[in-house]
Amino acid sequence: MGCVPSCFRPQHGRSRWRLIAALTGLLLTLPAMPPAYSAAGPWPDPVRGSAYMGMGVGKYEGMGAHADPDPDPDPPPLQGGQTEGVDVSSYQGDVAWSALWSSGVRWSYTKATEGTSYQNPYFTQQYDGAYGVGMVRGAYHFAAPDSSSGAAQANYFVDHGGRWSADGRTLPGALDIEWNPYGDACYGKSKSGMVAWIHDFLNRYKARTGRQAVIYTATNWWNSCTGGYKGFGSTNPLWVARYASSVGELPAGWSSYTMWQYTSSGATVGDHNRFNASADKLREFAAGRRAE
Repeated sequence: MGCVPSCFRPQHGRSRWRLIAALTGLLLTLPAMPPAYSAAGPWPDPVRGSAYMGMGVGKYEGMGAHADPDPDPDPPPLQGGQTEGVDVSSYQGDVAWSALWSSGVRWSYTKATEGTSYQNPYFTQQYDGAYGVGMVRGAYHFAAPDSSSGAAQANYFVDHGGRWSADGRTLPGALDIEWNPYGDACYGKSKSGMVAWIHDFLNRYKARTGRQAVIYTATNWWNSCTGGYKGFGSTNPLWVARYASSVGELPAGWSSYTMWQYTSSGATVGDHNRFNASADKLREFAAGRRAE
């Protein structure tokens, strides 16, 4: 019967880009048709809820490691005892956690929620599966500042997977705040309005869980959409997105990073990250014993 529609479920990582490369080659044989997913060309309009960590970074800052449809890049060398991690969302479906563990991955974050209406249908398999093979795991929320208040979204996140416990195996929740993949880059907010929204989310998350949330963001977005606000650097751990061989300039307010998303095209699962310390320090951080 050939390929049914499920064959074309969006995939995050190398297989997705092989498909895109094939389609792009076909399109290039037709006049006046731009290459698909070009950094300078049109992106399709995604469905609300479908965003994943780094989706807006790719849209607004170019593909980075995705510039070649099958880049198979060499990862940057581990430095100072850094620890490998991954982040996953519904795009990965059921994840082969044992394979990731065998490859050296020791921590993970799973998308739990977006806005106040979306829950990842694969959350249980992904979140519990990582824990089951021995990983330190956490959950993240994809921010939608144009849809509801920060406090409302923090409540939704905590109520649907974003809780924290001091067991040394559960990471604090992460707020994924980046270029808007659905429309206006800064979600239609002024710089001061965006800072206020982030404060609203973080304050409610801390009140509900007792932990400071991790902030995942890209330097260009942060400096553009918050005006280079420096007020979170002393309280909230930074997870910076930059698909390159070095982490580069950090967002305003931070002098160091806790996590670095360095590629979205790694083996087995696309998004790979580094925790900026050893596995022992990772467990201390999860338990809340590391200074934030």
